[in-house]
Amino acid sequence: MLTEKLQDLQQHATPLYVYDLDLLRQTLQIASQEAEKYDYHVHYALKANANSPILDEMRKVGFGADCVSGNEVRSAIENGFKPEHVVFAGVGKSDDEINYALNQDIFCFNCESSHELTVLNELAGLKGKKARIALRINPNVNANTHKYITTGLEENKFGINAWELEGVLDLLKTLEHLELIGIHFHIGSQITDLTVFKNLCTRVNEFQEWFIARNIILEHINVGGGLGVDYYNPQEQPIPDFASYFGLFNQFLEVRPNQQVHFELGRALVAQCGTLVSKVLYIKKGVTTNFAILDAGMTELIRPALYQSYHKIENITSKLEEERYDVVGPICESSDCFGKAVMLPETNRGDLIAIRTTGAYGEVMASGYNLRDRVKAIYV
Repeated sequence: MLTEKLQDLQQHATPLYVYDLDLLRQTLQIASQEAEKYDYHVHYALKANANSPILDEMRKVGFGADCVSGNEVRSAIENGFKPEHVVFAGVGKSDDEINYALNQDIFCFNCESSHELTVLNELAGLKGKKARIALRINPNVNANTHKYITTGLEENKFGINAWELEGVLDLLKTLEHLELIGIHFHIGSQITDLTVFKNLCTRVNEFQEWFIARNIILEHINVGGGLGVDYYNPQEQPIPDFASYFGLFNQFLEVRPNQQVHFELGRALVAQCGTLVSKVLYIKKGVTTNFAILDAGMTELIRPALYQSYHKIENITSKLEEERYDVVGPICESSDCFGKAVMLPETNRGDLIAIRTTGAYGEVMASGYNLRDRVKAIYV
């Protein structure tokens, strides 16, 4: 397990991201096997972690690439993903990003507004191309997750609302450089209640009927991602329940003959393989608590400050009696805190602290605030 692999890291400068490639490969193999039971197509969401060794493993297992920026499209192609396996989503694609993706002849643009359709049609026309598109529809399904990572409600900026669809279809009849091949949904992230995905299936089925009633047969249905992981028990639950996840869609999603179903998984594939390792700089005695001040901060892992998210924190050096600590970083912000009232073995300067389940939305969101050095990464 990763805890044992972290013991011999004293020779490495910290803070440091450590990725367990054995666990990553096991996770991808299980996800791939479960998806293949139903001939489902999985695209890895690069926004979770875009490191080249991670992308190599995704490509080797046969997954495509789900991208939300031009540079993610570029990175996917430069790391060996075939253009016909690359999907480009995002509510604000720039002209340069669209032009690059058009030049690469990617599989599909997931489009999120009428205005985007008009711009994409114009840019494709200038190149004499026809862009394949899917309409990202806002299904108004509550993901029951943090408000900052909910994307499928009408109050969110993402997707085309149901009441806009008739007008969008009328518009598409005038856009000769676009080819509608599918519909796309994504309702949020870190979803652990599978009932949410059942509700999504119900809405997708309803939208399918809406298109069929208008004699539109779609080749592709993209149901997005969002499957959550166990942040509280990373050792006991290192791999999500992909069997139940894909099995639920097989049970409740009504798929038409010759129709392909696509998924866009990110966190579920990579979160548990990553750990942020940091050294203790100082122990500060407070009025009601002790502070363990680390050399890692919100510049290396912003999720606790941004989402108030929980990550399991472990002292992998000390074996002493436990005490209570607020585990904080060195950044000049009061929100630079990884956890409050954390029970740890008595902690001292130089101890190694492991912050678990940081393979997704960890290193990829790192910043240079306070002119911090870029965090390093190793693969074990």
